[in-house]
Amino acid sequence: MTQTPQNPANIPPMDMPEGLEPVYSNIARISHTPTEIIVDFSRLLPAELRFKVLSRIIMSPVGAKLLYRALGENISRYESAFGEIHIPGDSPLADDLFRQVHPPKNPESE
Repeated sequence: MTQTPQNPANIPPMDMPEGLEPVYSNIARISHTPTEIIVDFSRLLPAELRFKVLSRIIMSPVGAKLLYRALGENISRYESAFGEIHIPGDSPLADDLFRQVHPPKNPESE
């Protein structure tokens, strides 16, 4: 007996629970076992010394690879519409995320 592949168009719509609040995350830690990929989402703010896991997503390796593919496709679409996403250079990521903002120079004082 052969199985026919599922058509993504046959996936039913997603129901969003009432009161579901979005969570901002600027850190993701990824780990794995032989059968699972685990992604822990956290948030680190400048004054905090520690961070806690806000959400943990556990996926099969196949599901994680499909997510990886879908993210790549969506990032390509985003960059086509809004321009390239620039990744911080040689400095540590935290330096770019939490750098001190300086007010603009006053042109009259020059």
